[in-house]
Amino acid sequence: MYTPEYLTIGHVTKDNVPEGAILGGTCSYSALTAHRLGLKSAIVTSAGPDIPSLDPLHGVLLEVKPASHSTTFENVYRDGERHQKWLTTALDLSLHDVPNHWRDAPIVHLGALSQEISPQLFRQFPNSLTCVTIQGWLRGQDEQFNVIYRAHPELNHYLADIDILVISLADLFGNQSLLDFFVANIGLVVETLGSEGCRIYQHGQVVHVPTYPETEVDPTGAGDIFAAAFFIRYKQTKDPLIAAQFANATASLSVGSVGMTSIPTLAQVEARFAGRDQ
Repeated sequence: MYTPEYLTIGHVTKDNVPEGAILGGTCSYSALTAHRLGLKSAIVTSAGPDIPSLDPLHGVLLEVKPASHSTTFENVYRDGERHQKWLTTALDLSLHDVPNHWRDAPIVHLGALSQEISPQLFRQFPNSLTCVTIQGWLRGQDEQFNVIYRAHPELNHYLADIDILVISLADLFGNQSLLDFFVANIGLVVETLGSEGCRIYQHGQVVHVPTYPETEVDPTGAGDIFAAAFFIRYKQTKDPLIAAQFANATASLSVGSVGMTSIPTLAQVEARFAGRDQ
């Protein structure tokens, strides 16, 4: 039976933008990145009939738990500052929703966006590299549907089960002390820094890895693209520095154009490395 090499679990999303509704979500960007980097990729998700076309995910295997509506986000800009609204939520996801023959995928990426996954799932894939992007366990809603900081009550109990965490200060609502807490409790943490590259935290050491200069057209999904590329190259090499350089190259190539079609292929990323070495 088909066992994916890269399994992503979490909600694909309906993102309301001025031009209309588009497909979004960590799962969408990371799974498609894995596919374009040459891996057999799959998503376990939940969505409703209102989800925008899944055609951009052509080549990615989908297991969709039907819901009455999809998880929906909307970005509202006031005085040049982005405020995110979380409007609706699809169904929660559990191990029961993951096909049995997918549970030994070499890489499992848990990419919640709306508290849809219990942190208990971090310890349910003993034969896999368990990778996490954390933002979905730190989000809540106020009465006006604004996204606010609200950590999952069970999150801290399962941090030690994470093999790799990719995170940004934006995910933590700017809380540096919270980043320090995660670094102290997880073996390998990578902090994304946008155009500044990333920082690797491991064994009490901190390494800054700069990225490639790139004209930024659309940064949407760049953090998820970075995360997928890092997880993949780390699984292949066990070297966080090599993984970070590869992820930086992949993410930097993605911001030069708009949408998921901007995600580079393995050949394009390898060509970037070749150009760097000349």
